[in-house]
Amino acid sequence: MSVLLEVAGLTKNYDHFTAVDHVSFSVAAGETVGLLGQNGAGKTTTLHMILDILEPTGGTIRVFGKSFARNREEILKKMNFAASYVSLPGNLTVFEDLLFFSLLYGEANGKEKIEELIALFGLPEFRNRKAGRLSSGEQTRLNLAKAFLNDPLLLLLDEPTASLDPVIARQVRGIIQERQRALGTAILWTSHNMREMETMCDRILFLHHGRIVAEGPPEELKTLKEKPDLEEVFISLASEPWE
Repeated sequence: MSVLLEVAGLTKNYDHFTAVDHVSFSVAAGETVGLLGQNGAGKTTTLHMILDILEPTGGTIRVFGKSFARNREEILKKMNFAASYVSLPGNLTVFEDLLFFSLLYGEANGKEKIEELIALFGLPEFRNRKAGRLSSGEQTRLNLAKAFLNDPLLLLLDEPTASLDPVIARQVRGIIQERQRALGTAILWTSHNMREMETMCDRILFLHHGRIVAEGPPEELKTLKEKPDLEEVFISLASEPWE
């Protein structure tokens, strides 16, 4: 499998602390890598540096084998992001929001793709409703629909199912897996839902105070820590006195 995201020595310093400390990892085509850690461990900061929302203090980010800094516009055409805390413009309808982003991505068959995604994510009854009038769960589904408009080869997901009920969350996970298989998408996924991570991820990276302190497939980590599930692994790793 070809490596689609490669991060080396990624660091983010603030005046009085280091949020991300020389983090290195890669994500291959068709692979889902989970980024786990306690609140404040550096997960969202890492995603935001990959997305160029935050400027790294040090390190390199390569996407599709190219420097992100030098090929930003080209890379963003085949990359996307979704998070439960992100809302699309509330004064536009569901359809208008998706049309806006479709045009932004330069999608040739934008309207056809929009209708497909509206149906796929269970949004037909909200098609002409202002996004600002949607519930948090409906906005999350809209955000996920937006994330698949450009058939991303790299997808970053930050707590993507946090505002969804268990039934919808399971459906959404199934949609993500189906799209990933069809497109060969590399996914970097953060969540506090350990059961979800255990089900969805091929590998887990555990961040603690900005550093990766453990990594591997979920089953490997459970065996290594002699724990029955990933939640117990998480608690064990978070409790260790890392230097």
